[in-house]
Amino acid sequence: MFSKKKNESKIDYEQRELYENARQRARQKKRLFRHFVIFLIGAAFLIVLNVVVGYQEDFKPLGYNWFVWAVLLWTLLFLIHFFNVFIINSFMGKDWEAKQVDRLVKKQQEKIAQLQSKVEKDHPLPDRSTDAKNTEPDFQNRITPGNPDRPINS
Repeated sequence: MFSKKKNESKIDYEQRELYENARQRARQKKRLFRHFVIFLIGAAFLIVLNVVVGYQEDFKPLGYNWFVWAVLLWTLLFLIHFFNVFIINSFMGKDWEAKQVDRLVKKQQEKIAQLQSKVEKDHPLPDRSTDAKNTEPDFQNRITPGNPDRPINS
């Protein structure tokens, strides 16, 4: 109970990421299924409200009962949700994201290499083997991060 041993996870990072991804997908599908059930119950309620109860029977935008437009709008929202879960997520899921990150990192590395070669070409470093003592100051007397106790002017 009071031991100093820590419970180390036996699941490595990749397995944990796969588990989290699967858990997130299951949650998305569960929400979609809930949306579908609520859609069916809500559509039936709207139809009963208009046809059986007679609520707003005279209100007919563009010649159709109002519940038809409400159900069509809700159907559109449900279809957007469906496409987001099953189609867009499969194209732009974790694999797509990882490929995009790798591609952008590679592109940035290429730009850095080009800039570095341009800087080396435009501003070459002086050759330290010839006349290094005459042209450059003595760097041994400078304060370095490894020697903070050394006075500045010595």
